[in-house]
Amino acid sequence: MTAAVQFVPDLGPVAVCDVLGVSRASLHRRQNPPSSSAEPLQRPSSPRALTAAERATVLDHLHAERFQDRSPTEVYGTLLDEGVYCCSIRTLYRLLAAEGETRERRDQLTHPPYQKPQLLATAPNQLWSWDITKLLGPAKWTYFYLYVILDVFSRYVVGWMVADREGKELARQFIAETCDKHEIVPGQLTLHADRGSSMKSKPVAFMLADLGVTKTHSRPHVSDDNPFSESQFKTLKYRPDFPDCFGSLQHARSFCQEFFPWYNTEHHHSSLGLMTPEVVHSQRAQQVRDLRQRTLDVAYAAHPERFVRNPPQPPALPTEVWINPPAKSEAATPDSEKKTQ
Repeated sequence: MTAAVQFVPDLGPVAVCDVLGVSRASLHRRQNPPSSSAEPLQRPSSPRALTAAERATVLDHLHAERFQDRSPTEVYGTLLDEGVYCCSIRTLYRLLAAEGETRERRDQLTHPPYQKPQLLATAPNQLWSWDITKLLGPAKWTYFYLYVILDVFSRYVVGWMVADREGKELARQFIAETCDKHEIVPGQLTLHADRGSSMKSKPVAFMLADLGVTKTHSRPHVSDDNPFSESQFKTLKYRPDFPDCFGSLQHARSFCQEFFPWYNTEHHHSSLGLMTPEVVHSQRAQQVRDLRQRTLDVAYAAHPERFVRNPPQPPALPTEVWINPPAKSEAATPDSEKKTQ
């Protein structure tokens, strides 16, 4: 409002403000501007407040050498035993806060910001995921430990081992033998795992560095960062013949010797276009899909009326597999724009 409002005699200020869309408070401030020379109001001091001399005495007690490692509560109790009362414990804290001398006495644990792993596989032997799960033994609190390495793109179990304990040296030997078996060359593979003690151990880290294998880890307490290993363990433990407990180490190994060949060569994955891991890992998926297409073409030629919408086609084959795929908005942003942001 740049000029004073001229009121029509028949209208009051409330009606005029409503018509013009002006707040009545704004009108009042413009008609009665505050004086620039007015001093800010100061809150009067309480008659119960400490005087400046008393505040100085209390601070002298708090700054005494004998109290340098004592809390205000301890200072209050000590002075009270000596027959000295200065102020309440809360006032001691307020005086220290006013001087900027209050903080947490102990160093607090700060967690570094963990970046969400975003890993991509477009072919076998580019990205592996590994984990360890417990198998219940014959007695309470006894376990056997199943080590499994899974190819993320094909879901093919490239290596497994059952041991009577979990250890970093066992993990180092297991991973090294699996990489050697599949002829992994430096710079070819990324190995992903959670943050278990064996996964983060120095022997495993040094061995992977020597092999030229990139290692990545899940964020703490985020199971979705290692979903493929978790899903494979669920398939294992939900099998109808999975026992309630294993009688011996040999029993656990014999069960796995039957399970993993079935998993690799017979178990059809919906995310793999109903292919088995072995077919995708050996890069025969397109050949098998062509054979399936011929079968469907024969069925369509025999009874086209049974396929109402379109001729049948086999499920699509995977072209890429992500651990934590980027958001759609992030994936649609060109690289040149990302660099300038």
